[in-house]
Amino acid sequence: MEANASTVGVVGLGTMGAGIAQVCVTAGFRTIGVEVDDALGERARARIDHFLGRGVEKGRLTADEKDAALDRLETSTDRAALSGCDVVVEAIVEELDAKRTLFGELDDVVSAETILATNTSALPVTEIAAATPRPQRVVGLHFFNPAPILPLVEVVRTELTSDESYERAYAFAAALGKEPIRCRDTPGFVVNRILVPLLNDCVRLVDEAGVTPEDLDRAMRFGLNWPIGPCALVDLIGVDVHVHASEALWEALREPRMAPPPRLVRMAQAGLLGRKSGRGFFVYEE
Repeated sequence: MEANASTVGVVGLGTMGAGIAQVCVTAGFRTIGVEVDDALGERARARIDHFLGRGVEKGRLTADEKDAALDRLETSTDRAALSGCDVVVEAIVEELDAKRTLFGELDDVVSAETILATNTSALPVTEIAAATPRPQRVVGLHFFNPAPILPLVEVVRTELTSDESYERAYAFAAALGKEPIRCRDTPGFVVNRILVPLLNDCVRLVDEAGVTPEDLDRAMRFGLNWPIGPCALVDLIGVDVHVHASEALWEALREPRMAPPPRLVRMAQAGLLGRKSGRGFFVYEE
């Protein structure tokens, strides 16, 4: 099935939302990004401009292609701007109530044929879909950070998702140049169901085995050929994001390995969030 989409909406233009919007405009889609104020929208545009510029420097696209991609991006503070979108991807704060409220409001804005997708990494898509009168057109489109670089997209269907909506969402992800995989709405989907407990095990080992984060990362890189060590990966993901995903999986499954290690909880409480705060397991300079 073809993607059957020409205009895409992205709600929430933080790190993930801006990355998704960048993927969309680069793939040729007119994209409308919605934020709560103009300053955040302009910040996202500047971020996308910066990374597209780096693509030009590295020879991945021409200056004309970069300008054309940026021209396809519009930002707004009015959700009514999404009325003509074929697909709307939500990338707001990872809180179930906030997402349910947004999806209920989006249902009043877009057409009955519009695909509504959530980028949640751990929350139940079914519960988000249930907040709308038409849950059959709600799917999960879980992009990975950084969205412009990592090719995987998990295309998540609920028991209520229609076959047509699901196939359109899958085709849309493929049209973005991504590598989509199909999965059902289960806790953690595919990657996080495997990765979250594995990273938790790695972090617990720092305390239990008395190994330093540096040596743990060296062990996994040079012993198992990981491209990035587990502590550096948690820093990249965001300590708070990982803790939130762990808590969601723990609540859903009650498996001990899913629960966030105390060390990570303390780090999140202290604001040691990884790359985005300048310090996590490691220190980062601007």
